[in-house]
Amino acid sequence: MAGPEIEHLMQMLARLPGLGPRSARRAALYLIKRRESALEPLATALALVAERVRPCPRCGNFDTASPCSLCADPRRDDAVICVVEDVDDLWALERTRAFSGRYHVLGGLLSALDGIGPEDLHLPRLLERAAQPAVQEVILALPATIEGQTTAHYIADRLKAAETPEHPLRISGLAHGVPVGGELDYLDDGTLSQALRARRPV
Repeated sequence: MAGPEIEHLMQMLARLPGLGPRSARRAALYLIKRRESALEPLATALALVAERVRPCPRCGNFDTASPCSLCADPRRDDAVICVVEDVDDLWALERTRAFSGRYHVLGGLLSALDGIGPEDLHLPRLLERAAQPAVQEVILALPATIEGQTTAHYIADRLKAAETPEHPLRISGLAHGVPVGGELDYLDDGTLSQALRARRPV
């Protein structure tokens, strides 16, 4: 149906999240038909990203600068570190503009089934950062899954074990419950149960 180069392009596109074989075929044809306006600029952008973008050695965010622009921003609050599973979670939180502290990307979650242990995550650097005198709170912004909660409990235990009377740490997690605009009838039982447990004064 197509030459090996086009087949290879479609195979590579099909590996992207949200793209199956049919979507990849349509995307490949779109790029080929628009060589100057789409294909060549995309190839240039991909080459630049591959050459220049690296994980931040401090927080794990992706950027061309080292440390990243978030870590280098002096306006951010050094007293709070928000721990997330991956960079996409960091970007999601940053889009809200509701958090002005520092971030730490774990690079995954603890999972016995997948063979992911503490040594596979960026935990030593987190413990090192949390031990700095300026840090007062660590927010564990991890998924409300078994792996996410297991990881959160493990990190909380490690942080509490490293606490000293001179440097107490507040360890918190994201609230889980009824989303804004959510109707109770459409929510699952787990979300409703968590919303009841996390109820607050009105």
